Amino acid sequence: MNKPYVIGIAGSSGSGKTFFLKSFLNHFLPEQVTLISQDDYYIPANTKTREENRLYNFDLPTAINRKAFFHDIKQLFEGNTIYREEYTFNNPDIKPKMLEIKPAPILIIEGLFIFHYEEVNNLLDFRIFLDADEPVALERRLRRDLIERGYDHDDVMYKWINHVVPSYNAYLLPYKPICDLVILNNADDPKIIDDAANKISVDLKEKKLDISII
Repeated sequence: MNKPYVIGIAGSSGSGKTFFLKSFLNHFLPEQVTLISQDDYYIPANTKTREENRLYNFDLPTAINRKAFFHDIKQLFEGNTIYREEYTFNNPDIKPKMLEIKPAPILIIEGLFIFHYEEVNNLLDFRIFLDADEPVALERRLRRDLIERGYDHDDVMYKWINHVVPSYNAYLLPYKPICDLVILNNADDPKIIDDAANKISVDLKEKKLDISII
């Protein structure tokens, strides 16, 4: 198959990336677009070195199986279907699904480090940077980790201060100037997503790709 049109989407923790992605994908037919997420390539926590306070740092580029992530992206480029076990963030109450990731004309690659990983960044045709003001991002992070993942409040705050913010500043923020579209997503506003999808659609047409949004 021809090389897919590759969209990279990265966002700070609490930037509303999950909401954005779900809504954004709805603007395209299932056969037009596929998504591969960096999150599904975390190295298992029990293989990592622990910090003195016994909290893992998941917010480092070395927390991801970078080689496997890039390998599977290239497999999609070659028209192959990928099977990958869903990462459940060590939540014992969730049984991981087996993900089937099929090649498609539009490939979305998402994750915190996709611009930092040079081999991935070099494949991107269009880069979207999602951000949110820190109080909004932290409130979203607390809501997600306390309710959805059952984490302890003190652990969440420790990780935010010592892992999340330093990682964002080191591995994502420096790439903001190179992105084609920067979105401040404080309100999960559907219009923001519609505008982004329309901008992508225009870019696709300019590249003579016969794909339109729905």
